[in-house]
Amino acid sequence: MKIQINEPSLPKSGALLIGVIPDRKLLATGEQIDKLAQGALSRALQAGRFTGQKGQMIEVLAPAGTGLSRVLLYGLGKPEEIDPLTLENCGGDAVKRVLLSGEKDLAIACDPVPGGKVSLADAAARIAFGAKLGSYRFDKYRTKLKPDQQPSLVNVNVLVKGAPAARKLHQPLEKLADGIFFARDLVTEPANVIYPESLAKECKKLEKLGVRVEILGEKAMEKLGMNTLLMVGKGSVRESQLVVMQYHGAPKSSQPVIFAGKGVCFDTGGISIKPAGGMEEMKWDMGGAAAVIGAMHALAGRQAKVNAIGIVGLVENMPSGEAQRPGDVVKSMSGQTVEVINTDAEGRLVLADVIWYAHTKFKPRFIVDLATLTGAIIISLGAEYAGLFASDDKLADQLFAAGKAEGEKVWRLPLDDAYDKMLESHIADMANVTAERGAGSITAAQFIKRFTNNVPWAHLDIAGTAWTKKDKPTIPKGGVGWGVRLLNRLVADNFEGK
Repeated sequence: MKIQINEPSLPKSGALLIGVIPDRKLLATGEQIDKLAQGALSRALQAGRFTGQKGQMIEVLAPAGTGLSRVLLYGLGKPEEIDPLTLENCGGDAVKRVLLSGEKDLAIACDPVPGGKVSLADAAARIAFGAKLGSYRFDKYRTKLKPDQQPSLVNVNVLVKGAPAARKLHQPLEKLADGIFFARDLVTEPANVIYPESLAKECKKLEKLGVRVEILGEKAMEKLGMNTLLMVGKGSVRESQLVVMQYHGAPKSSQPVIFAGKGVCFDTGGISIKPAGGMEEMKWDMGGAAAVIGAMHALAGRQAKVNAIGIVGLVENMPSGEAQRPGDVVKSMSGQTVEVINTDAEGRLVLADVIWYAHTKFKPRFIVDLATLTGAIIISLGAEYAGLFASDDKLADQLFAAGKAEGEKVWRLPLDDAYDKMLESHIADMANVTAERGAGSITAAQFIKRFTNNVPWAHLDIAGTAWTKKDKPTIPKGGVGWGVRLLNRLVADNFEGK
């Protein structure tokens, strides 16, 4: 699907979306079309409960005098409350409405909104960005789709006065969308297609964008002493991998930022095996790694002025005669020992070695890790917020602000010595889980913190946000690519050129 931003010109065919604000007030293009259609749009607005509230949409088919096959009337809400996310949803909703309709062409009028706070150029860029995000589909394995189940939409044209400025603002957003799509594809692929070795090869595609990609196999990790990671993958026939992606967009003297991701390509739970119901969804237990890979794709694609390193630990957690057992003790790269009480608490074991490797090798400004880590975070926050844990207040505030701006919301939870003591083991330096029922997400974060060695660090538990069963304007059912936008915004707002 081709998305363009052009100067305003009333289309003579196809579909057209026009904005409406409360009290059924049409914007400029709507007034023009209504005049041509001899009041058809006004009559349609008065005929139902549509008032112009945010996200409302009605459709007027083939209004006389226009040549258009359909006009979509879209509620933008109160002018002073229209923000970039509202405009992205407008683009996404428009595309989803006509994607399978038989229409080939969709125009979206981006008109000035009296009292609005978003510039016209930014508004058009965000509508185009939302249209791209809303177009995402994963039909790779669907071989029997009927013609009316296949997308018909070919062209989306956002119409705005001052199109060159809008196109300039859209360029980095287009690269961000590419990173999000890359992450969505990785999360959505089945585990027989995406496993540690094949996911490592997917990372190699970033080299075309100027990212240096290094892959460490099991022998290299054994030499480094990365035993907590390696033992998670011990029960699988697939070899575990560590992938290091380096992007240099700033001078060498600029300290890098590091993003670390949990990449459990399939999680059976190991010997502490999960229930069968829903286990097929455990292909997305590498959602943290996918977010890091997608973020590196976006940063390199838009040539961000930052030195960024993405590190992902890729394993499969499978039960077999060689798998680690509950009660085993393993020595991490840091030298600390862990008693593995539950083999289904494996993500923290992977991150323990990944994070230790990251800060000892690269001496970063900070580390942010992302992981589909605990079911407990879903109980706490559902699917609307990711859990945020941080050793550094400034970094936590920056992540909160970035998440709010991008619609990838986070909520900070506590870290405390009292929770840390719950990880005590009678025979090792620590246990990988606590014997108590409560604070499961917090104790998991406390475990990871033991391997940060006082480097500024934040942990995002994205178990509730990486995958969704709800179709949203810019997000499909399934893999969200959650975290790509947040990490990109974190860098853009705080660390580029610094």
